[in-house]
Amino acid sequence: MVFSNLTFVCLFLPITLALYFSSPKWLHNTVLVFASIVFYVWGGRIAIVLVLVSIAANFHLGQAIAAAGPERRDRLIRWSVAGNLFILIVFKYLDFVVDNLNIVLDAAISWKIPSPNIPLPIGISFFTFHIISYLVDVYRGVAPPQRSPAPFALYIINFPQLIAVPIVRYRPISAQLTERTVTFADFDAGVTRFAVGLSKKLLIANPIGAVADHLFALPPSDLPIWGVWLAVICYAIQIYFDFSGYSDMAIGMARMFGFRFPENFNYPYSAISIQDFWRRWHMTLSAWFRDYVYIPLGGSRGGFWATTRNLWLVFLLCGAWHGASWNFIIWGLWHGLFLSLERIGVVARTLDRTPAVLRNVYVLVVVLVGWVFFRALTLDQAVDMLTRMFGLQRGGETMLSLSSNVAAPTMALIAVAIVFCYPVWPYLRDAVQRRAGGPARQVAHDLLRAGFIGAITLLCIATMAVDQNNPFIYFRF
Repeated sequence: MVFSNLTFVCLFLPITLALYFSSPKWLHNTVLVFASIVFYVWGGRIAIVLVLVSIAANFHLGQAIAAAGPERRDRLIRWSVAGNLFILIVFKYLDFVVDNLNIVLDAAISWKIPSPNIPLPIGISFFTFHIISYLVDVYRGVAPPQRSPAPFALYIINFPQLIAVPIVRYRPISAQLTERTVTFADFDAGVTRFAVGLSKKLLIANPIGAVADHLFALPPSDLPIWGVWLAVICYAIQIYFDFSGYSDMAIGMARMFGFRFPENFNYPYSAISIQDFWRRWHMTLSAWFRDYVYIPLGGSRGGFWATTRNLWLVFLLCGAWHGASWNFIIWGLWHGLFLSLERIGVVARTLDRTPAVLRNVYVLVVVLVGWVFFRALTLDQAVDMLTRMFGLQRGGETMLSLSSNVAAPTMALIAVAIVFCYPVWPYLRDAVQRRAGGPARQVAHDLLRAGFIGAITLLCIATMAVDQNNPFIYFRF
């Protein structure tokens, strides 16, 4: 089940909300845990066993770590983190390791290991990171272990965050797992945020993503330079509105139930350095790697070369976290390269003196090149597209014109989407709110906002009725 689905929007979510608010407070967590199990079983009947076993095991591990002496605590945290990572590696990376090992074995002794073909549980990367966050926070003594199974189960399996973003760390949310309230303002803000996220996904990401899918499906040799650039730009728009739309929906739904999830995006395509980009893109993942990997490795405390090593290790892991593919690993190392370069004194000074517009162009070029590796199905396809993007190979000359590949309304939508990749919306919203002075104008403003949210929600429902296949890009991670 996905958020952008009629069954979810018109059946699952309303029933869950009704059960939640009609039940006594002491049953709220149980209602959400049960709803989350139903939500996950809808798309992964067998994988739910893995999730529930993992919840039970790590619930007891957290209590054991908190109660143990220093030496045993160290052993427990090492083995518990290693065990969770081992499960992630087996389900997500074993096929990749075997396939690459078979290349060597086939060349050396003409023999191959049978591929295990293990199905990937939905959201395994996300709930593994949630579990590790809990265990490490308990080990560090910055948060107490959960004594009740229901709040702990809810932290791991809560359906708004279960299979995708944002990555919610344990310490900031621990108090909300046992005590939370929902005001009318919370519920109103949650509904609005959910509707905005749904419209990002259905009204922007999906139609522009169809253009990207069409162009990426063509052989790169058939694409002229403009065709390659259009494919990559459309994919950049698609992944941003798809991913940030899911984050908005998750944050909005959580707000309806009284949770405050962290923000995950802050207009990343307006960044003026790659460091700035990663402070704005998938912010919860960046913060997780910073606090649980980068800083424990030494962070930036050991000089330039030690910092460079730490950055490359973090972004090697970041690329691998996104998928078992050399394309993702290269994507991660590509960003690690520019993060390292920006720490060189002469580069940092040059960037500081460069106008913000040119710095933004630099970031966009680096990010778009990275998206080629992220989106291409194979490494050969990525290299082929990049050489044509920058004119190192001649593009296809037989491809039809732009108008025959992309309809005029879609081109207009692409232009509008590019504009709203920058912080135009907050400026417009603040301008409208400033004009809504006085009770009468405030009422008119609220009615106008409610009408707008209602209209885009109805449009989204009509869109879902036509096309029920709306998977999110990040579900495969």
